[in-house]
Amino acid sequence: MARTYAFRVKEQKAKDKNTPALNRAHAVDYPLLAVAIALLAFGLIMVYSASSPSAYIYQKGDSAYYFKYQFIWAVIGVVAMVFMIFYDYRNLSKHIILITVVCLSLLIAVLIPGVGVKLNGARRWINLGITTFQADEAAKLGVILLLSHSLAKNYPRLEKFWKGLFPYLMLVGAFDALIVLEPHNSCVLIITLTSGVILIAAGAKIKHFVGIAAPVLVGAAIMVMIQPYVLQRVFTFLDPWSDTQGTGYQIIQSLYAIGSGGILGLGLGKSRQKFLFIPEPQNDFIFSILAEELGLIGVILVIVLFMIFIYRGIKIARHAPDLFGTLTATGITSMIAIQVILNIAVVTSSMPVTGIPLPFFSYGGTALLFNFIEVGILLSISRYTKPI
Repeated sequence: MARTYAFRVKEQKAKDKNTPALNRAHAVDYPLLAVAIALLAFGLIMVYSASSPSAYIYQKGDSAYYFKYQFIWAVIGVVAMVFMIFYDYRNLSKHIILITVVCLSLLIAVLIPGVGVKLNGARRWINLGITTFQADEAAKLGVILLLSHSLAKNYPRLEKFWKGLFPYLMLVGAFDALIVLEPHNSCVLIITLTSGVILIAAGAKIKHFVGIAAPVLVGAAIMVMIQPYVLQRVFTFLDPWSDTQGTGYQIIQSLYAIGSGGILGLGLGKSRQKFLFIPEPQNDFIFSILAEELGLIGVILVIVLFMIFIYRGIKIARHAPDLFGTLTATGITSMIAIQVILNIAVVTSSMPVTGIPLPFFSYGGTALLFNFIEVGILLSISRYTKPI
């Protein structure tokens, strides 16, 4: 089915190359834009609610500290989104070498002492003086654009494993290897899964992925064994109650928060777990605070918003005027979907704890900025599709 889809897009590209749908821009996908703004507004409210106690304690009585920082990045992100909307997405393909060099340079720079900022044993941020920049976020988008650009021209090669799929696996592996050195295993997981979706959408054979499943699993097992903290997280996932005050503490507090919310929640701003029970609740575990304050109703609302976002992203990918647009939209949409699924899985103890932010919600300026750059690219692609 994926191969049929890719060939159909190629045929559409040849047939419609002189039509207004390809060469003349029209209105953006307003449902996607509306959902993105709704997620931003919802996210800002939750960042303020979740972070106010810890901000008051750790930021000299400024309970709005994290909210103000997130709001500034939200404004920058929206400006970047607007720019990308009116920037012809096809120009990204023309500058793919520069984009790749920049992304790789950032991943290398973050490993250099004095340039990269080390926090909690990981070196993931570049010191910009007034703020920090997380190189991984640029790399995630860079991999999507690089794969989409190359596959748009070379997708027939995916018929073969060694001459087709294998070089792309090595390319993704090179990015993953640099990120492992930080280390940032959750980002490796996101990039790998997103790349797999793009490759399948471009026509890669499922049997090739099945064939490499065994060595991939062996490699993953080795990574777990040589990184003691990863192995500990696996054991904690299997029985978090075995160490309630240690490795299991965070996930147990998350479950308390979710369970306390019930159907209607405790009320906006009335979370108990954000009072220093869940460490840094405005970050990866913000969904737990949302569930506690807004209950099952709030959780369903947020999930529905993400589902609409993903649905519109898929529609844009299916109606994109060229294969580069199709694969780029597929990659961005799948990356957002993967992060949402994994974040919710982590906070509900459905998988081992790992640092995966909830898009548009979790505190972090670089992540929010790139969320909106990616939305801008999706909306740019939508301007050249047939009305959907």
